[in-house]
Amino acid sequence: MPPDPDADLVTRLRAGDEAAFDELVDRLGPSMLRVARMYVSSRAVGEEVVQDTWVGVLRGIERFEGRSSLRTWIFRILVNVAKTRGQRESRSVPFSATAGSDDDRPSYEASMFRGADDQWPGGWSTLPLDWRALPETVLTSNETLKVVDEAIASLPPAQAEVIRLRDVLGWSSNEVRNALELSETNQRVLLHRARAKVRRALDEYLGGAG
Repeated sequence: MPPDPDADLVTRLRAGDEAAFDELVDRLGPSMLRVARMYVSSRAVGEEVVQDTWVGVLRGIERFEGRSSLRTWIFRILVNVAKTRGQRESRSVPFSATAGSDDDRPSYEASMFRGADDQWPGGWSTLPLDWRALPETVLTSNETLKVVDEAIASLPPAQAEVIRLRDVLGWSSNEVRNALELSETNQRVLLHRARAKVRRALDEYLGGAG
């Protein structure tokens, strides 16, 4: 893998450089809190998770081997701390229990596809809504964003984690796989299912907004 651009930062952290630590907190703190909130019941608990993560980072920085980026390593610690805290609150199930056993309900109803005896079997019989015809003010409204938030919140835990990291926080596929310890296939399937279900929720909402 390419050299970690934060290699110098790691050296400074190991040397006890407080400015390096402050720089890292300023850069990663807000997104760390957003990820922590996926697992716990309140912002206050999420902040405790972030604080515990930083303690873990400082205690473990000497053992950081650079096999992943510094950011990925920190978020892996964060996810583990947040899962433990979330399970303690009886709000989460272990990610490993959901990653390989997610629900198999179709993303769209079977009636939207052509049957086996059709000239084009498997093709769309009813196309999904074309959002490009809708006003931008509708697509970016608070009501539309609320539909997205609620759709993600209703997903199985594994799907919700992946779509939040990929599409809300903008993580790369590799970052998500490393942080959640997923195979590329698992991550791709979970993301596809999550996006399809959010798309379906938006189709139902925006169908009456055009």
